[in-house]
Amino acid sequence: MSAYIYVEGGASGAHADGSSSKYLTIRCQQAFHNLLTRMGFNGRKPRLVACGGRGKVYDRFCTAQQLGGAMEYVAMWIDSEEPMVDIEQTWKHLAGVTTVAVWEKPVGARDDQILFMTTCMETWIIADRATLQAHYKQNLNSNPLPALVDLECRSRGSVQDALVRATKDCQNAYSKGERSFGILEKLDPDVLKLHLPSFVRVIRILNEKL
Repeated sequence: MSAYIYVEGGASGAHADGSSSKYLTIRCQQAFHNLLTRMGFNGRKPRLVACGGRGKVYDRFCTAQQLGGAMEYVAMWIDSEEPMVDIEQTWKHLAGVTTVAVWEKPVGARDDQILFMTTCMETWIIADRATLQAHYKQNLNSNPLPALVDLECRSRGSVQDALVRATKDCQNAYSKGERSFGILEKLDPDVLKLHLPSFVRVIRILNEKL
């Protein structure tokens, strides 16, 4: 069975650090491919398509959902944006997210076609303290980072702000784009599984579909 996953990330234009849209799209796909290898999916990976903003992810997903064959798995891999009441009720969650445009559930779409980073990719990054320390080395300030309990209940803004403050004295201080992909691809799935129920869900679904 062929599988396509449309990923939130990459860029629709030039990035602030001068990186081109094409380069960031390639780096995004590469980072998620490398993470999938670490997750145990080497040799049975889906086709990853980095779309840039989440609106474009939804548009590409809807088109693929409409055109895809009955045996094809099509999914979105996106930030949940807000904490979730029930990580299995993904379309219901999207209907209630107030920070972005409301997405209508396409005909025939299922909850297992949405793979969430809850509440955002930075939640995954701050969950793996050993990899974070190895990546940023001695200039990392761990004091702003939240406790590892109930990480998925923390707001997107607070998580991102904590990561920025923790790395502000590092030469490669955290930012969206190339630097975020550079650490995402190094994360340890075994550590993430300890702290992030939504990550466990992603692995479970991909094991069923790939």
